[in-house]
Amino acid sequence: MISLNDVLALVAINSVSRNEGELAAFVYERLVNNPALDVERIGDNIVARTTGHHGTRLLVAGHLDTVPGDVSLARIEGEVLHGLGSCDMKASVAVMLDLALDPSPRAVEVTWVFYAREEIARTESGLLEIGELRPDLLVADAAVLAEPTGGRVEAGCQGTLRVRVSLRGTRAHTARPFMGRNAIHRMGDLLSFVALYEPRDVEIDGVVFTEQLQAVSVEGGVAPNVVPDAATCVLNHRVAPDRRRDEAVAWLRSYLGELLGEEDQLDVLDWSPSARPVLDNAHLARLVELSATPPRAKVGWTDVATFHELGIPATNFGAGDPVLAHHSDELVTLTEIDAFASVMRDWLSPTAHP
Repeated sequence: MISLNDVLALVAINSVSRNEGELAAFVYERLVNNPALDVERIGDNIVARTTGHHGTRLLVAGHLDTVPGDVSLARIEGEVLHGLGSCDMKASVAVMLDLALDPSPRAVEVTWVFYAREEIARTESGLLEIGELRPDLLVADAAVLAEPTGGRVEAGCQGTLRVRVSLRGTRAHTARPFMGRNAIHRMGDLLSFVALYEPRDVEIDGVVFTEQLQAVSVEGGVAPNVVPDAATCVLNHRVAPDRRRDEAVAWLRSYLGELLGEEDQLDVLDWSPSARPVLDNAHLARLVELSATPPRAKVGWTDVATFHELGIPATNFGAGDPVLAHHSDELVTLTEIDAFASVMRDWLSPTAHP
């Protein structure tokens, strides 16, 4: 049985992205003394595997890092743990540790993956590091990514496209603006249009993905007395799994339409691919059944997409409310932790995978 103090012990270890070493060592020391597990540390990533003779292998993954914040503010109030990383996702990591050390018999082999640098650029992901150095450790018949989902299966994930839009103008003195063309004013028109965007809903395999488009940064200006000849903004587009990268870029260009002239540019800064739901997979369908709650779509991006690229059916399922992730006062309740632990324990039991 997991206690809030078990989770607090993890929260108390500062593990902001690129600073996961201490927590990785803590996890490694807990697991390496279990003779039933083969445990490997790859950088600040830990992989622990059972190596019996069962024909099915399931994988459970969780990231060790958090967004920046002050771990000293963590506290327990009744049956609620407040603190950085409590929800995203150290409550689930604590359950993973407990289950990895549980000697109960299982009818499947299990791989436990604790990885670094999920909260920053995907190119730095510890999961990709494992995949590059030891891809054999990630082989599985199905995977659960223990992101906070409120104890409800969140299927697939949306892609995320980030682009820089550069608009051109013509410089002039602000006393004679009619001699120029103000690129910032042009950008204002574009931003006003983006603000009117109506999200597109897409139903795939019975769950609904809702796309989003937001401006996330703006730059421009030359001097206080100069009509600016350039302005840029960065747009973030959350893309449903029915569109690939090129399709999403083409749609965005079409959406902006005449707001982009021949002299303007739209450059892709990064793209993280989406993943379709795979709830027809028998192992993941059983997880939905055990959760006793209808699944929904994961509208954010997660490493379910990484498992999708590896050909592994995967879904999101974890303790904690995803709406609270990255907030200054994350929290998770003991009830949420117990519910997640109970479903995962049943999912890994001999009767779950005949």
